[in-house]
Amino acid sequence: MEIEKIRSKLEEEFIVYDVEKLDDGVRFYVHPIGDISRDLKLFLTQLAGEYSVEFKHQYGELVLEIKKPKREKIWINIVLLIATFFSTTFMGSMMFGLMDGILFSLAVMFVLGSHEMGHYFAARKWKMRTSLPYFIPFPTIIGTLGAIIKHRGPIPNRKALFDVGVAGPLVGVVASIIVILIGLNIPFKPAKIGETMIILGSPPLLDLLARLVGYEERFIHPMVFAGWVGLFVTFLNLIPVGQLDGGHIMRAMIGKKAEVVSRIMPLVLISVGFLINYLYKVSDSIWIFWGLITAFFAMYPHPEPVDDETPLDFKRLLLGIFTFFLALMCFTPVPFKVVKI
Repeated sequence: MEIEKIRSKLEEEFIVYDVEKLDDGVRFYVHPIGDISRDLKLFLTQLAGEYSVEFKHQYGELVLEIKKPKREKIWINIVLLIATFFSTTFMGSMMFGLMDGILFSLAVMFVLGSHEMGHYFAARKWKMRTSLPYFIPFPTIIGTLGAIIKHRGPIPNRKALFDVGVAGPLVGVVASIIVILIGLNIPFKPAKIGETMIILGSPPLLDLLARLVGYEERFIHPMVFAGWVGLFVTFLNLIPVGQLDGGHIMRAMIGKKAEVVSRIMPLVLISVGFLINYLYKVSDSIWIFWGLITAFFAMYPHPEPVDDETPLDFKRLLLGIFTFFLALMCFTPVPFKVVKI
């Protein structure tokens, strides 16, 4: 770390009245002369690709801390990965039997993991510090709440925000299509049929894939179900609200105006939910519930990229429009319902 170079850069816009060396970095005691320029913001953003960079108040003084980032505890990722494999296998086995349960587990983890790795590699491309995926084991019907990654540090610009936001859904959809096509080519009949059955709503993209391979059977292979989960998760993530993937993409595309879209979308979802209740004669539309959840996300403003002035190029704008169209292809009015047979 070139301390004198950093100090010289800071002194262009701050009074630097003390420098304290730390075991893992350095702390600058500063007093601002005016607003921080875009040039200095970009300089600090570049530093944030290798170090933890943070302005904060300490005992009434403004300090800038630049530290070596803490090493990731990879063992946590591994433990959660193994735990999620067992939880998804267990739930899959309860529905489909052991062997098909294992196939379901591998497929659903491939789909969800691909989504997060799309975010990961896009962030690394822009030299943003980010973690490997953390899978979340949980006793849901699929045995997991999905996976997440942690981003640390500032967002360099709107292009970086767009690339990171769009990469996850696009890679996740490709992974979903792969497992769906494999599953549609595997004959499947359940070993036994219980007193109740889960009927899945079929999104347009799944219908299209089924028509391409000429699939007309009543039951679907567990791998198709895993792919269906991927499409469902893709739609949820692409709703343009807050810091969901769709919120990132919309913020990158239209800037601060995205906050208006973010506030309106929960009302749209709730309205769609009531409309679906009426049209499909159901009483518990998931979209009413998800509208209430997204209302919580919409309460928090999206963090600004360091360079928020430079707009997206035309190719990215087209890709963003295509991605939201893809989200509609993953939408189904009634995702699932339980019926007695």
